[in-house]
Amino acid sequence: MEESQTMITGVVEGVIYRNPENGYSVLDVSSEGKLLTAVGLLAVAEPGEELQMRGRWVKHPTFGSQFKVEAFERRTPKSAADMLRYLSGGTIKGIGPATARKIVDRFGDKTFEVLETQPDRLAEIKGISREKADEMSDAFRKQFAVREIMIYLEKYGMTPSECLNTYKAFGAACIERVTENPYRLCTAKIGISFNRADEIAQQLNPSVDPRCRARAGILHIISHNLQNGHTCLPREKLPAPAGALLGLEEAEVQSVIDDLLEDRELVQEPIGGRDFLFLPALYLAEKNIADRMRVMLRFPPPKGRPVESDLDEIEQAQGIRFEEKQRQAILTAVKQGLLVLTGGPGTGKTTTLNGILALYEKRKLRVLLAAPTGRAAKRMSEVTGREAKTLHRLLEVQFGDNDRQTFARNMEHPLEADAVIVDELSMVDVQLFWSLLDALPLGCRLIMVGDSDQLPPVGAGNVLQDVIASGLLPVVALTQVFRQAMESLIVTNAHRIVSGEYPVLDAKDRDFFFLQRDTVSAAASTLVELYANRLPKAYGYDPINDIQIICPSRKGESGTVSLNNALQSILNPPADGKDEVQAAGRVFRVGDKVMQTKNNYDILWTRDGRTGEGVFNGDIGVIEAVNPTANLCKVRFDDKTALYPFEHIRELEHAYAVTVHKSQGCEFEAVLMPAVGVVPQLCYRNLLYTAVTRAKTRMIVVGSRATIEAMVDNDKKTRRYSALCHFLTKDDGGPALDKSEPER
Repeated sequence: MEESQTMITGVVEGVIYRNPENGYSVLDVSSEGKLLTAVGLLAVAEPGEELQMRGRWVKHPTFGSQFKVEAFERRTPKSAADMLRYLSGGTIKGIGPATARKIVDRFGDKTFEVLETQPDRLAEIKGISREKADEMSDAFRKQFAVREIMIYLEKYGMTPSECLNTYKAFGAACIERVTENPYRLCTAKIGISFNRADEIAQQLNPSVDPRCRARAGILHIISHNLQNGHTCLPREKLPAPAGALLGLEEAEVQSVIDDLLEDRELVQEPIGGRDFLFLPALYLAEKNIADRMRVMLRFPPPKGRPVESDLDEIEQAQGIRFEEKQRQAILTAVKQGLLVLTGGPGTGKTTTLNGILALYEKRKLRVLLAAPTGRAAKRMSEVTGREAKTLHRLLEVQFGDNDRQTFARNMEHPLEADAVIVDELSMVDVQLFWSLLDALPLGCRLIMVGDSDQLPPVGAGNVLQDVIASGLLPVVALTQVFRQAMESLIVTNAHRIVSGEYPVLDAKDRDFFFLQRDTVSAAASTLVELYANRLPKAYGYDPINDIQIICPSRKGESGTVSLNNALQSILNPPADGKDEVQAAGRVFRVGDKVMQTKNNYDILWTRDGRTGEGVFNGDIGVIEAVNPTANLCKVRFDDKTALYPFEHIRELEHAYAVTVHKSQGCEFEAVLMPAVGVVPQLCYRNLLYTAVTRAKTRMIVVGSRATIEAMVDNDKKTRRYSALCHFLTKDDGGPALDKSEPER
């Protein structure tokens, strides 16, 4: 039981643990002659410092009594003994325990004053050169500057990692730069949203230049639309949302846009008689994809010996006969080296892919296989019998300056491959696709496999649809559904849906079932019962690993939020000894099925004894441990185990039920889907089709026939603004861009 708040003053004796990402620390603190354990966000507290802490006493089940710090003030060490303790801790580069002892013995209580203002006096000590003294002094001043900046910025609700990113972006002048224009915090390097920067500005500098706010607001609107998949926006659509957000007239909005264009924080491109606005990174991604594809067409791989006879040998050896379009796809992949292969379930994409691989290997080509997600890569490995990696793993994701994502594989260090095959291309956004093209060596073959009727990627862009629409690359669309596949009602109904026909809903002995429920409440109750009890009992399914509820929406009684709450309470209720943590209004406990909701390249993971960084949007896993003392949560994903600082747990969501969009690239033994009360904007054909094609052996739709028929009737695909097709079919090069990110 927690006690009421109290104040404690003490001196830090040692740092037992510190999480460098979120600043969570466990400290030994001496207070009134006793040693206590203080825990909390104490990133700037070091041995030797006196802290005035406000917090509560708590009882940890393993580590006993601890003082949980909720706020604190730091006081610089004043006595020689405290200064020695501080300098001996290794926080100042170049000063270890022995050197610290020499310095404090010489200067006593004046040690810090000497370090900061009289570095030449350090050189009086034997073993410290003038150059070394200057380095020590610089490190001391920098350390205290960073600490003062963190303390200053944390008052405005910024996390330790955000404070450090701000310091990295602006250096020692950080406080002055941010005070002058708090909207500088909106840069990608720091990651503060416009709304949070707006709140900070009201506290920090209410009289900030209104034009700074207007610039940040317009960039925020365009950045926000990346979440809706747009890589660009028509210029004429900006005044309305900008006016609502910022209170500006249209002429003022247009003037600010012109300023942003002049400063190259936006790029404008005429497309189809309209002006479109891009963030520079998205413009470069789509433009570079188009330029690189033209180069690949201009410099194809060597043709080698005739292909047809080899294909005949493979057919004879395997006892198969490729259908005409399958044969066309295989020959194109070998002869031209560039191919888009599309087709729905049961059309033989896997057979075709294995035919391509057989011919490539017959020619002793080095072939790499990849897919956007861990689950998609795992499935690709299973159907080909060859190793497939995620695209991030293939490209060797790493971190550049300011922890920005980069890939070790690029134009200067290309992949060691003669051919790369990418599955589930419909899920790949433009920035990831450009990174892949940038890493291909000249003459490398590229086979892109996907289902053009699936939903577009969660990220920005529409790569598969735009590449097909351009007509620039060879495309083979497999349309014939093979007889053995037609035995599956999942496959049959998927093709009926995509062709605008209503699915068969009255079969009782197949793999596709429909349960009539005319209210949202009844559908939700049935879904929970099926997931938690009926399917596991009837078929031996594991609810966590084999069954997945896929919903059109997050909201409502049959949306993911409500269903996840209900299923967690049944499948994984609280229990003595079962650790849990609260984040973003949700409770996460050991045993919960969870999904990562955004790419995070800072999360550490282990796989087969190896370590790495990065978990990605859509990864599904299970919480294996929650450690309140270390402020860490361990999550097991398909092929790795990740450690989450509590600060990042808010990026997880429960995944007993997920949205259709989040299910892309995954395949589950059994899929359950609510189809009643679907809001009009989500009641469309390829959303239903995508959900159905996620099921491997059993699909159950719970809801009303009218809703299913309305979804089939609505073939209006979600509109995305993208420019890849434009750049692929455009002759000139467009405006030149400096690849460096402009500073605001």
